[in-house]
Amino acid sequence: MTSAPPEIQTSVSALVRLGPAAASLSLKPRSGRARTGGEYHSVFKGRGMEYQESRPYEPGDDVRQLDWRVTARTGRAHTKLYHEERERPVLCWVDFSTSMQFATRGRFKAVRAAECAALLAWSAVQQGDRVGGVVFSEAGHHEIKPRRGRTAVLHLIQHLARPVVTAASANPLAAQQALLRLARVTRPGSLLFLLSDFRDLNVLMEAQLQRLARHSEIVLVFIHDPLEAELPPPGLYRLTDGEHEELVDTASPALRRRYSEQFEMQRERLQRLTQAPNLHLIECPTHADPLAVLKAGLGIKRAA
Repeated sequence: MTSAPPEIQTSVSALVRLGPAAASLSLKPRSGRARTGGEYHSVFKGRGMEYQESRPYEPGDDVRQLDWRVTARTGRAHTKLYHEERERPVLCWVDFSTSMQFATRGRFKAVRAAECAALLAWSAVQQGDRVGGVVFSEAGHHEIKPRRGRTAVLHLIQHLARPVVTAASANPLAAQQALLRLARVTRPGSLLFLLSDFRDLNVLMEAQLQRLARHSEIVLVFIHDPLEAELPPPGLYRLTDGEHEELVDTASPALRRRYSEQFEMQRERLQRLTQAPNLHLIECPTHADPLAVLKAGLGIKRAA
C-alpha cells in the first residue's frame, strides 16, 4: 500500500524529527528590547503559582496578598506565600475535521496543525511541563491526559499521525463537543493551544473559551490556505473533492469581493475574541514554516 505524500498526511517519524528544532521554541515568559526600541514582553505569564503557606505580615509585603481568613481568625495580619508550579499542563486541541483536509499551497491544514502541535509538545516537555490534549474530527475524538516526558509526546504524536477517518455524515458540533472535552481535562494554570481553521466556531464555543481563559492561558492557532483569503485570478476553474466536480467562474468582481470579505470577517472575529485577557492569536498559512510561525507568535511582542 502506497503511503500518502507528506503534503497530505504526516507520519510518526516526521513528527519525532521535529524534537531537536523545538528546542529553539520557548514557551516561557521573557522580556527584552527590540533593535528599534520599545518595550517587549512575551504573550505568556508563565507557570501558575501555588499557595504554600501564610505568615505574619511584615512591612513591605504586598497588601494584595493578605490572607484575610487567617487575619480574621488570629486578629493579626498575615500574608500568603506562593511558589511557582514546577510542572504546567500544556494541552493541544487539534482539529482534523473535513475542512482541515485541504491546501492549495504548502501542506494540508491538518498536517500543519499536527506539525505545530508536535513542536509545541516537544518544547513543553523539554522545559519540564506536562503534555496532553484532544485530537478530533467528525468521526470522533481522542483525549490525552497531561503527562511528563518523551512518552507523553509520543502518545500525542501517535494520534496526530493517524490517517483521518471520514465520518459517514457531517457533525457540525464536533468542534464544540471537543472543546467541552478539553475543558474536562484542563486544570487552572494550564497553557492551551487550539489549532484549527475555526470554521465551526460558534457563540457557545466563544463563551466556553472565555470561561477557560479565566484560569488558563489560551492560544488560538488560525490555520488557513491562501485560496481561502482570495480567489485565484479571473477564470473558469474545475474544483473536486475526489468524488464530485464543480466549475467555478472567478471573473465576477462582486463574487471576488464577497469571498474576500467572508474570510476577513472570520479573521476579525478571532481578533475580537483574543482581545480578552489570556486569549492570544497566531496565524499559520499552509505554505509557511510552522517553526518560524510559532517563534514569531510566541516570542516577544510590543507592550501596549
